[in-house]
Amino acid sequence: MQFQFLGTGNAAQVPCYGCRCPACERAMNVTTFRRGPCSAKIQVGEKNILIDAGHTNLTERFPVGTINTILLTHYHMDHVQGLFPLRWGKATPIPVIGPDDKEGCDDLFKHPGMLHFLPAPECFKPLYLLGIEITPVPLNHSKPTVGYFFNDGESSLAYLTDTLGLPEKTMDFLQQQRPDIVIIDCSSPPKPNPRNHNTLNEALDIIEHLAPQKGYLTHISHELDAFLLSANYPLPDNVIVAADNEKIDTTENMT
Repeated sequence: MQFQFLGTGNAAQVPCYGCRCPACERAMNVTTFRRGPCSAKIQVGEKNILIDAGHTNLTERFPVGTINTILLTHYHMDHVQGLFPLRWGKATPIPVIGPDDKEGCDDLFKHPGMLHFLPAPECFKPLYLLGIEITPVPLNHSKPTVGYFFNDGESSLAYLTDTLGLPEKTMDFLQQQRPDIVIIDCSSPPKPNPRNHNTLNEALDIIEHLAPQKGYLTHISHELDAFLLSANYPLPDNVIVAADNEKIDTTENMT
């Protein structure tokens, strides 16, 4: 099970259009600091499981036959916009699994094209893809949203975006499963009364409670990047600010 971040930004991405903050200036000058729509992939051999589809160039990045399944966390546009051009392709239908949301996004359900939308999975009930046990877990967001717990028998990983905190049942489940790696929504610097997304405070609290060997921050805004640049904020040793295209060795230092 090989994991890679395809995008680590929030809906505005980094650089944010028209912004001249230090984080956006840095990203405009150094491409490795840019953040695209929050998404990822898990690769097994030549097959890929995509987690969300925010990038609009999926047809260029993934040759025909290399996308095995698409797992959606939810149907906000920045997480599904890549499905709109992909659906008109001429290839074997691609299964799409996501939460139970009757509205979906625009006309995806009405005109799915080559996308095969499957019934919503039951939370806490595992499904199996490419030899990996995948368990959907509910999250706290403004649309029906799920995270995913992956276990390939050697290592385990929890992917948890978009969310503000975790529902009690999700926290209990993950504490029992003890994921080796936790990837968590961390959209902004500390601030009062956050909505729909974790600030740095909530994200670090979740990582502390789940106690993974490594925690990665994703769904990052330019405000958070600027805060981390200016404040020189000390993160725990096991917490990493994720970057676009970064790969995780899921077996490194795992026991």
